[in-house]
Amino acid sequence: MNTKLVQDLMTKNPITVTGNTTLPEAYWVMLKNNIHQLPVLEYEKVVGIVTLEDLRRMDPISVAGLDLIRVSDMLAKLPVRQVMTPNPKIISPQAPLVEAAKLLLEYDIRALPVVENERLVGIISAQDILRTIVENEEGESENA
Repeated sequence: MNTKLVQDLMTKNPITVTGNTTLPEAYWVMLKNNIHQLPVLEYEKVVGIVTLEDLRRMDPISVAGLDLIRVSDMLAKLPVRQVMTPNPKIISPQAPLVEAAKLLLEYDIRALPVVENERLVGIISAQDILRTIVENEEGESENA
């Protein structure tokens, strides 16, 4: 794993949204594609990242003091930019995989947009890295 680079494991051309995407739209994109985070782009530059957890925190029941119908209506129109993490940590495709793992651990995050020349080229998640460790370990076991 020490010699692997981010580009070796990243998901290329990830699904993205814009800051104007509504919370329900982002939620359905994640569910439909079985993903847990979406880079947020404006003019092809990464301006944020929104996670399934970010969207779930906006559950109408958790917003006290307003009636449920009014809150649901407000949330249906709320843009992703209101709940995204702005200016997320990013990584280069040429970075060593261990650097990505360190960033994920240090900032307690689950994914990093992969950026080259200020353009999103991929995304790498903790799950991608864990899957590689398991595959390497299983490969070594079979070769022993």
